[in-house]
Amino acid sequence: MSYYARLTLLFNFLPLLLGAQTIVSGKVTESATGTPVPFATVSFLGTQDGAITDFEGKFTIRTNASVDSIEVRYIGYLKRTKTLTPNTSQIIHFQLDEDVQTLGEVVVYAGENPAWPIMREVIANKKVNDKRTLTAYDYESYTKVEFDVDNISDFIQKWKLVKKVQGVLDSIQTIAGDDGQPVLPIFLSEAISRYYYKTNPIQKRENILKTKVSGVGITDGTLTSQLIGSTFQEYNFYQNWLNIITKEFVSPIAEGWKLYYEVYLEDSLYIGNDYCYRIDFFPKREQDLAFTGSMWITKENHALRRIDATVPRTANINYIEKIKIQQDLIPTEAGPWLPEKTRVVVDVSQITKQTAGMIAKFYVSTKDHKVNNPKPNDFYLNPVTMEEDVRDFDEQYWEAARHDTLSGTEQNVFMMIDTLKKIPAVKTYMDMAKFLVTGYYKVGAIDLGPYPTFFGKNNIEGVRIGFGARTNMAFSRKWTFGGYLGYGFDDEQYKYKIFVDRILDRQSWTNVKVEYQQELEQVWMLNEQVEPNSLFYSLSRFGTLTQPFMIRKFRMSLFRQVSRGVGVTGAYKYETFDPQFNFNYYNGTSTETASNYEVSEASLRVRYAKDEVFVINDNERLSLGTVRWPAFNLDYTYGMSGVFGSDFEYHKLKLGIEKRQKMGILGVADLSLTGGYIYGQVPYPLLYNTIGNETNFYVNFAYNLMSYFEFSTDKYLDFRYRHQFEGFILNTIPLMKKLKWRLIGSANMLYGGLDQKNIDMVQYPVDENGNDELPFYQLDNRPYVELGYGIENILKIFSVEAFHRLTYLDHQDVSKFGLKFSIKVIL
Repeated sequence: MSYYARLTLLFNFLPLLLGAQTIVSGKVTESATGTPVPFATVSFLGTQDGAITDFEGKFTIRTNASVDSIEVRYIGYLKRTKTLTPNTSQIIHFQLDEDVQTLGEVVVYAGENPAWPIMREVIANKKVNDKRTLTAYDYESYTKVEFDVDNISDFIQKWKLVKKVQGVLDSIQTIAGDDGQPVLPIFLSEAISRYYYKTNPIQKRENILKTKVSGVGITDGTLTSQLIGSTFQEYNFYQNWLNIITKEFVSPIAEGWKLYYEVYLEDSLYIGNDYCYRIDFFPKREQDLAFTGSMWITKENHALRRIDATVPRTANINYIEKIKIQQDLIPTEAGPWLPEKTRVVVDVSQITKQTAGMIAKFYVSTKDHKVNNPKPNDFYLNPVTMEEDVRDFDEQYWEAARHDTLSGTEQNVFMMIDTLKKIPAVKTYMDMAKFLVTGYYKVGAIDLGPYPTFFGKNNIEGVRIGFGARTNMAFSRKWTFGGYLGYGFDDEQYKYKIFVDRILDRQSWTNVKVEYQQELEQVWMLNEQVEPNSLFYSLSRFGTLTQPFMIRKFRMSLFRQVSRGVGVTGAYKYETFDPQFNFNYYNGTSTETASNYEVSEASLRVRYAKDEVFVINDNERLSLGTVRWPAFNLDYTYGMSGVFGSDFEYHKLKLGIEKRQKMGILGVADLSLTGGYIYGQVPYPLLYNTIGNETNFYVNFAYNLMSYFEFSTDKYLDFRYRHQFEGFILNTIPLMKKLKWRLIGSANMLYGGLDQKNIDMVQYPVDENGNDELPFYQLDNRPYVELGYGIENILKIFSVEAFHRLTYLDHQDVSKFGLKFSIKVIL
């Protein structure tokens, strides 16, 4: 047959050949969470034809070969095969089950591991590729957050509440997928923002432009709008340690990666235009806070192009089945790489078999990247800001603004949540849950609470009942009114507090607060370290009160955030003290005594916390703590004699530093150092009176082997150190690492003294035997020292710590040794 005849025959059969092509499109997801599985290999069995799923888990493959099956493979999952219809186009989805048994297999090489030279180049090129080497960068961010309830036990499904939403539960199979696990969505949000970063000094700001929130029991308030932005979804694997859900995880490309990881070169392929090495990594010790997964390193400049990292369930972390982070990065015009897409999945396990689990999904997409254009420092004053119209939008806005369209499943999630919110029983249960967590129950524009004000019982008041309330943002964005009223049936006296708070500026946060209070307090509780709504404060009001006073107080304060990291508070306070116990002091002479007194104080407080992060919760400003730098506090108080009848003139000066130090594999340490001096002659309730702890529970701001009120001092140096070792040491002991117990240690020290002039003011009370002595002990040239050590994470919630008191062992009823317990939900 001639050449032209063969060519004519080929063209005649070409349509037929093309028609015989098999084309398959679909999506690969996890069966447990329903989240996409990117980077998986999809192929026709018996052929070389295949493809890699994209970041959304989607794929399209085609072949001219005769095939009848399609297969999906990916590290950490069981392979999945499905039959297909040949010679046609079709859609086939896959749900993959996790295969824990295949993780961490050790491979022995005759020579050097071929992945090691690549890893050395990655470390050597960090400064070239890490985004932190840019002077500044900013980009538009689209963030999507979803929370789902999964593993709903038979026990929970019998609850009356669950039965009332059974119609919704019957449809949850459509949310999970054909052969995925059923889940019940309870929250879904979207946010559009602009994120800014500056290197020198390190400063960040996210300006949230729009938010859309739909949740069961969650309102679209200001706090929610801030927390769903991209600020809290920053993951940079070029850092040696990544902070995830309060824990420090070691990066697979940390400088010391060899101490923590086994790595293997598995493949090489193109991702877009970048030729990449695929390196798989596994923790050397399964209990370490480390990742398992794959990363793709560019051949040209050894940059991290893509990573899929999972924290396995064997890691020493509670209530977490799995944490998965997937990230794609793109290069900037200046060289360093920025994240283009990031997906995080946190699978929270059932606490018991009778409860349910939860899946938290976070997705961040970025575009319009700009680099090396830093803003003035004042621009970064508030790390998280919101536009005034952040919640004003229509659906057309989101259709245009979304970086990716919502899937059909996500559209169903919005509809399902709207259905759940309309069920009255659901709203009631959610409101009660929030009341237990926050202490307040919202009724329209009023919040009822906090509940510690509702009831008490002690030797002075007998049974005490009370009631409290405050206005919320629904009443006003600028004004807050509140207070409480209580009554003791034995002393037949009312206790109350009223306050007014006016917000003057929400950007450079400024507020004025005026309050008046009549309350029964204890001398040692006048220490400002104790929060009036804390559990410790509430428990201290039961039983026998130690040296109680009736206090009437007027206070007016002004706070302003003057610059990033610097907050200033100015205040005036007038108080009267009426003792409810045998108390007298010498008033000016050695013979005249008094029991009541009045004080008038002006005070100034300056706090410097370089990288402290704040969020706004309606009309409150909440601190999320500092990131790397310590916080400094300077307090000065001037007591003015003669002003409104004030009896004393004095000066109080206090300087403190506090720091949370993340120490990688060694865990986390919290330390504080505070020094104070009181100049002037005052009765001992106005001095620095120590907070002891006579309960069986550990209290972090108290001295745990002191009596409630043991020392009084006018000059002092206070040092506190507490170390949580996480899995360090115990992770290496076979039995202990299975239990996931963790070591803890404490050291508390107080050094100080008391001037004779303040001792001379005390009229020594006479005890029942006719002896007179000071109502407190003095610190001499020795410091008070107590040391503690113990174990936490016992059954995931209990901790036991043994304390030894090393000094002042001759005091009456002193405890040289004690066990302190605590119940705390920790990860």
